[in-house]
Amino acid sequence: MPVSAQPEHNLGPREFKPISLEQARLEPARPRPELPWRDRIALVPRKRIAIGVGVLLAIVAVLWAATRSSSPNAPAAGTAADQELPLVTVTRPEFKSVTGNVTFTGTISARYDMPIGTEGEGGRIVAVLVEAGDRVKKGQLLARLDQSVTTAQVNQLAATVDQAVAQAALSEAEYQRAKGVEAAGALSAEEIERRRAASLTDAARAKVAAAQLAESEARLGRTQIRAPSDGIVLTRTAEVGQTAMPGGEPLFRLASGSEIEMRGQIAEQDIAAVQVGQSANVYLTGIAEPFKGKVRLLGAVIDPKTRLGDIRIQLEPHPALRPGAFARAQVRVSEAERAVLPQTAVLADAQGNYVLIVNDKDETERRAVHVADTTAEGFVIDSGLKGDERVIGTAGGFLRAGEKVRVAQADAQQ
Repeated sequence: MPVSAQPEHNLGPREFKPISLEQARLEPARPRPELPWRDRIALVPRKRIAIGVGVLLAIVAVLWAATRSSSPNAPAAGTAADQELPLVTVTRPEFKSVTGNVTFTGTISARYDMPIGTEGEGGRIVAVLVEAGDRVKKGQLLARLDQSVTTAQVNQLAATVDQAVAQAALSEAEYQRAKGVEAAGALSAEEIERRRAASLTDAARAKVAAAQLAESEARLGRTQIRAPSDGIVLTRTAEVGQTAMPGGEPLFRLASGSEIEMRGQIAEQDIAAVQVGQSANVYLTGIAEPFKGKVRLLGAVIDPKTRLGDIRIQLEPHPALRPGAFARAQVRVSEAERAVLPQTAVLADAQGNYVLIVNDKDETERRAVHVADTTAEGFVIDSGLKGDERVIGTAGGFLRAGEKVRVAQADAQQ
């Protein structure tokens, strides 16, 4: 701490020695020592300081009031009531060319999803010739079952057929010879009839053997699992060594004709606006560009629980369109000039959607509107506005219909 050059004076209580009256008269008066200004201020009572500061502030306030009253730009006293009115900003409805879209979600699916399994008695899989995602042709071999037993049966029945055919040919020859000597009387009529019956019997036996051979060959053909039509292999569950049984899990699933579509559901109120043949854009997760398509089918019924109906969008085959993928679609249903308002300007209550407008008397009025769609710029209004209204843009929910307001100058000039 710096040390003052002047000695500090002790302002505390002093000790006084008693003197007589005569001494006080005879001794000259001692001069009082000069005190620094800080010490002199400290001796002034605080109450006086507070009174002085208050008087000074009062003088400043009076001078400021006099200056404001004499200023030519001072507001008139009559505008105080106007300044208490709510200040609002208004906007004009902007009419734009708006495209009406119906949006819904769904999944990518094959138009004809064909499960392929084994028929007949089944058997053990010895070969799998295709993988999921392969394009196949009608009749192409997909997998093969064990053919050892069936092949032996086919060979046996083939030999039986050859034997029956030979026997039928021999019986037919004997009957023809007997018929040739019938006029000469070398054989009796009974013998000739017996040979005719034997020829017919052997011919029938040959047909039975041929039918059995065909059945066995059909069983052998069922051990070869082939594609019923052109398409794309969607899934493959067949593995070498697996036992395939009829009625079990399908070994393959085939998208017949390679046709792909999107299946989804739309709201009941949107079905009336959508028609078969309208164009649609389908979006997949992670792919920015949409896939073009068109509405192929609309459901004939509405689910009474969900109030939704089925819709299917036909798409062109593409490697990115994998069945089971989540998709979002937009169907363009209309295009017209509609009023667009900011979302903050449109209010809603139990009576429906509405806006507050400012009339010529600067009073608020309620105007019912119908919201047709939502865009990035705001709500699309298709009824209720003409375009020349002053619509309150924000905080309209804090105002009442018929309330007096002030319009912001910038918006009023606009």
